[in-house]
Amino acid sequence: MRENKKMDNLKIIEIKSDQIEQYKNFLNSGLINDEENFRITPNDDLNAPFPTKDKSDSFTLSAYVDNELAGVVSFGRYGSDREKLRHKGILFRMYVSEKFRGKGIAKMLIEELVERVKGISDIEQINLTVISNNENAKKLYEKQGFVTFGSEKNAIKWKNKYFNEDQMTLKLI
Repeated sequence: MRENKKMDNLKIIEIKSDQIEQYKNFLNSGLINDEENFRITPNDDLNAPFPTKDKSDSFTLSAYVDNELAGVVSFGRYGSDREKLRHKGILFRMYVSEKFRGKGIAKMLIEELVERVKGISDIEQINLTVISNNENAKKLYEKQGFVTFGSEKNAIKWKNKYFNEDQMTLKLI
């Protein structure tokens, strides 16, 4: 568990699948309030299982400020069922509520995620996708060492509007 030097009241811990209701309630607010920054909608997530499997290579981290859920991020190994992809994983469903933005919480969640993944000996890179015009997120990922390796035009269509996505990667070795 990592605690921020700037915020003594912040704790980053793993949130488990048995906390799915709390997780979904929190993420749902992001899917509504920041809908243009997610690939999924509240309807997509309605009956979906918890996004990770409570394993060392499939986990969800949460940031709590004064016992209030402030942010989440998930990681999953690509090759859980494909041997040729086991060397990489994906950072996904990154969200910090508007109330807690600008306090370094997203940065700390990413740092903790990367540190945990570095402890998995056979994972060599972490990939992610980000909406191309989400400049704040892209800058944050770049500051953490992620680089863009591809882009997809019209990757998402929502409410008759198209969104491009960038693919980014962080090499661990």
